[in-house]
Amino acid sequence: METINDSIDLRVKISYKQILQIGLPIAAAIIVPQLNFITNNIFLGRLSQQALAVAGVTGVYYLVFAVLGIGLNNGLQALISRRAGENRIDEIGNLFSQGIRIAFVLAVTGILITWVVAPVVLRWSLHDEQIIQMAIHFLRIRIVGLIFLYLYQMRNALLVGTNQSKYLVIGTAAEAISNIVLDYCLIYGKFGLPQLGFNGAAYASVIAEFIGLSAIFLVIHYKGISGQLQLFKNWKYDATHTKLILVQSSPLIIQNAISILSWEFFYILIEHHGTRDLAISNTMRNIFGFFGCFTWAFAATTNTMVSNIIGQGLHDRVNELIRKIIKISFLFSFTVGIILNVFPHVFLSIYGQGEDFIQAAIPVLRVVSTAMMLMSFSVIWLNAVTGTGNSKMNLKIEAFAIFFYVIYVYLVLEKFNLPITIGWMSEWWYWLAMFIPSYWYIKSGKWKNRKI
Repeated sequence: METINDSIDLRVKISYKQILQIGLPIAAAIIVPQLNFITNNIFLGRLSQQALAVAGVTGVYYLVFAVLGIGLNNGLQALISRRAGENRIDEIGNLFSQGIRIAFVLAVTGILITWVVAPVVLRWSLHDEQIIQMAIHFLRIRIVGLIFLYLYQMRNALLVGTNQSKYLVIGTAAEAISNIVLDYCLIYGKFGLPQLGFNGAAYASVIAEFIGLSAIFLVIHYKGISGQLQLFKNWKYDATHTKLILVQSSPLIIQNAISILSWEFFYILIEHHGTRDLAISNTMRNIFGFFGCFTWAFAATTNTMVSNIIGQGLHDRVNELIRKIIKISFLFSFTVGIILNVFPHVFLSIYGQGEDFIQAAIPVLRVVSTAMMLMSFSVIWLNAVTGTGNSKMNLKIEAFAIFFYVIYVYLVLEKFNLPITIGWMSEWWYWLAMFIPSYWYIKSGKWKNRKI
């Protein structure tokens, strides 16, 4: 009788075609939260500049918790990819079920922190009382979606880790379309639904995340993936696999958390410069997040493919794979950078803030587009480190980069009160500080004997 290991081969090939087959569907999936965030901001920007400014604070706050899930996702993905490369298919379902259990605990913890601790932190850090109240009310609604988001991310780890990323697009489409429709209906009170204003965006995003999650789990069921990988065969607590996931993921969770917390610190300092600067920075967050999705997709591709080929025993071809991925990633970022710099009005005018706002934002946009090109190769090297299984090294690299980032933004924005254009140059130094140790570690070959 044919076994599951005989019938499925999840080992990847080192080719541009394979990179694109894995990377492009991931890009579509990563765009989902960015589309939700941008859609919210376009509609909210037409309410008022203050609403757009507050959305910057709440958006980055939610992103802090979202990236905790990404850290868990990346660790689980590396493990699933390694088992796929080793062709140990029978272990993938158990890893997935334990990942779901961990994700649920993290989500409940994030909700409790937001309801109890976040109001205290916001009152301590922000100056404008109206912005504080708007942010608190919004976040207490928005954070409920964390449960659906985390489960959605675990599904990402499974499909990417088993080279089935093409199915990610279905959940992406369901969530994006429902979020746009619900934003319009709930913010402005259309089609018989209540007019909820700023908070309508929070309700829309939560419902959209639930719809996206439901859609992709239906796909997993009807495509027979759950049966092939024995996903729901055993939900019993497995201490060995749970510990393995936590050991692999916890440094990545901490790494992502301190990265986004530093960005929240950056936005708090921007808020001290006034509403318009905060609104401009929020649009930059939108642009950076949306167009950076391609780079992050190829970063996730790097993680899964590096782990997979190491599982195949092809350690000597890791650098060849990284070079191929960087060529594609940089080409995407360079193209986007040219488009943004040639047509800045097109992207900035969608927020409906007027010509003065656009003129003030254009210099910042040029800085951000350059940072995206630096990110296009730095983040690939960093995720290659993730793929080797040494997640503690990822944390050390992140801490090194954040140290310089935080000092820079504090001195520029708070101490010397320089323009936000100079403040956004912090992204240049951040990605360069990320690149140097990541490149050194991969080139050193110290990861070749590491087992996960």
